[in-house]
Amino acid sequence: MTKARNSPTWRADLALLVVVAIWGATFVLVKEALADASTLLFLALRFSLGAVVLGLVFLGRYGGLAAAKRSLVAGVVAGICLFCGYFFQTTGLRYTTPSKSAFITALSIVMVPLLVSLVHKSTPHAAELAGVVLATAGLGLMTLEGDNFALNRGDLLTIVCAAAFALHIMVLGHYSDKVSVELLSFGQVSTTALIALGAFWWAETPRIRWSQGLITALVVTGVMATALAFTVQTWAQRHTSPTRTALIIALEPVFAWVVALLVAAEKFSARGMAGGLLILGGVVLAELKPSWARRHPLR
Repeated sequence: MTKARNSPTWRADLALLVVVAIWGATFVLVKEALADASTLLFLALRFSLGAVVLGLVFLGRYGGLAAAKRSLVAGVVAGICLFCGYFFQTTGLRYTTPSKSAFITALSIVMVPLLVSLVHKSTPHAAELAGVVLATAGLGLMTLEGDNFALNRGDLLTIVCAAAFALHIMVLGHYSDKVSVELLSFGQVSTTALIALGAFWWAETPRIRWSQGLITALVVTGVMATALAFTVQTWAQRHTSPTRTALIIALEPVFAWVVALLVAAEKFSARGMAGGLLILGGVVLAELKPSWARRHPLR
């Protein structure tokens, strides 16, 4: 019985690892694609492609009207958070490096328990507070420039992105066991696409130059990093624990740094490397709470 129960776990962990590797690789792709497309137009094309793919895959699996309505409402709420996360992350990538963007984005995992504590008026665990301190110290080492201790624009935008992704994790934690997983996935991706489609023509000066790099980035991010990744993540989280999921997702900046090193020849200074390790250490510490520790309502 134990073997049968545990058998899907390693498959789920491996699937999540593949998804995280894809997400990590997209930082370099998106950074390069932004030379050929404006931010909101790129997001509109990426998430529209993802929504079409999910719509075709999940066609006919939506259930009754009442269930579909609840699922779509949840998808809209999650989609607003998702749009904010990707908008600030993608805009920030214009002014910061792919690997720094990935490490700062990982702060969302540390922010979740703090936001949960704020919402439920509870006290964070000591391990979570220690993780926040470590991650904040790492963020300072990576991003504070020169002697004036100023964050650059891209780093600041990416911190906002991390907060939006933390809210997105909370929303999914609240709704995931109450609504259709298929419609929740489709709803959040479609909402992100609709917001970007409704905003790009007036909130920015639309710009696009169809190049091989842009097309590759759209296919990889739209199909693999959006439609496929959300579907695989949803399946995998049915077979593995939230803690294991968070720890695997924490590897995303590692993959982003390796790809940036191999493809873009990007290198960290010793200070930047130390900051990245502190951020990862903070994320791991916040997730590896003692087994006796009281769990938050969304955990």
